Amino acid sequence: MVTAKRLADIGYRAFSTSMMLLTAYGGYLCVMRGHRYWVKQKQLKLAAENQDTAIIKD
Repeated sequence: MVTAKRLADIGYRAFSTSMMLLTAYGGYLCVMRGHRYWVKQKQLKLAAENQDTAIIKD
């Protein structure tokens, strides 16, 4: 039989685990957004150097 304390411990661990996973996923999303920004800036710089207006219009 599951006691109230044991049930509370299980709930706390489940909640803590879900928060850790959400934090890790949020960090991943931030890194990916930063990487896309960095790649886009690099593309814009190259396009400006080559005067390629098709890329600059984006």
